[in-house]
Amino acid sequence: MNLDNTFKAVTAASRKLALVEDSLINELLRDLSEEAIKNTSYILEENKKDLARMPESDPKYDRLKLTEQRIIDISNDLKNVAKLPSPLGRTLDKRSHQNGLELTKISVPLGVVGIIYESRPNVTFDVFSLCLKSGNACILKGGSDAEFSNIAIVKIIRGVIKKYRIDENILALLPAERAATSELLHAVDYVDILIPRGSQNLINYVRDHAKVPVIETGAGIVHTYVDKSADLGKSVRIVNNAKTRRVSVCNALDCLVMHEDKLSDLSEIVKPLAESEVLIYADEKAYKSIAGSYPGNLLKAAGEKHFGTEFLDYKMAVKTVNNLDEALDHINEYSSKHSEAIIAEDPEVIDKFMKGVDAAAVYSNTSTAFTDGAQFGLGAEIGISTQKLHARGPMALEEMTSYKWVIKGNGQIRS
Repeated sequence: MNLDNTFKAVTAASRKLALVEDSLINELLRDLSEEAIKNTSYILEENKKDLARMPESDPKYDRLKLTEQRIIDISNDLKNVAKLPSPLGRTLDKRSHQNGLELTKISVPLGVVGIIYESRPNVTFDVFSLCLKSGNACILKGGSDAEFSNIAIVKIIRGVIKKYRIDENILALLPAERAATSELLHAVDYVDILIPRGSQNLINYVRDHAKVPVIETGAGIVHTYVDKSADLGKSVRIVNNAKTRRVSVCNALDCLVMHEDKLSDLSEIVKPLAESEVLIYADEKAYKSIAGSYPGNLLKAAGEKHFGTEFLDYKMAVKTVNNLDEALDHINEYSSKHSEAIIAEDPEVIDKFMKGVDAAAVYSNTSTAFTDGAQFGLGAEIGISTQKLHARGPMALEEMTSYKWVIKGNGQIRS
């Protein structure tokens, strides 16, 4: 498989995209928002073909599934992105040289962005909208499990692009075969940045094999620590929401860390989880505290493998600690640096936790389910960056830009 011609076409289109006015881009996105709604039946029919190939018991099934409501949400996200101010051409710094040179640092597109993702066809809409708004061309490599959905969505998007006489090669969908992934990972002459979205295995593979620079996103091994000062009512609501709101997303709770003095409340905290049939892997102390109150068929002894696992399912580990320091040690050992939370009323404990946890998003007394570009007011997101170079946390328009220096002179030369 040789995709050089595809990559060349996208690179050429990206240069033209930098000259397109923001007003035209906004009009295109609003039009695409309407087309997504008009084509709901078509999208859902193609999505059903993908769903038919995946068992409902697969944790990725929920990510793959599109519904009328989810398409409405996608449509609204497209409108929201259109409303956002352009991130391009912003003056980030300005200074004058003693010889009269005027130096200005301005925001510019990254160029060509490659996205490798699994299961989630909504990503196709999200990525295109954010790349277009930030002046970037995009190359998409979706998984074979969402092949029909992605082809349908890209067909709709390209139809709208043509109406506005913009080079349709600003968007390319690569074949679903794995060979296409290898081509993209090595496209150093054409692709400026790669962003993998999916499982830890996918992210590790991309990081280990790519020659193109990579921004790691997606994998979330998420903890919530219940301190001895925690309010019981808050704990019940937050833990249930963080675990069961949507188990297949990266901000879902994986490990509940309990202060030993709060184990008497554990039965009450996990009680709502039984209604969702959450399987709990509890350490010895936690197991003893809820044995008899939590359904026996949903309670198992935790092993080492259950800590540091992103379940993406109705499963959760429970770890007991003696104090905040032990909680921090456990979280920092097993965290993927995505989202971590504390439930506590002691302000000193909260402050120490917020400073001591190394993650892209750190919460106190609320659910980790809020780690999301739209929830942060960013319109939509490319993904959640778990690294520290260039971007961290939800990556939206601002994070899809770089910068360049523009220097204006009047005949100056350097001695």
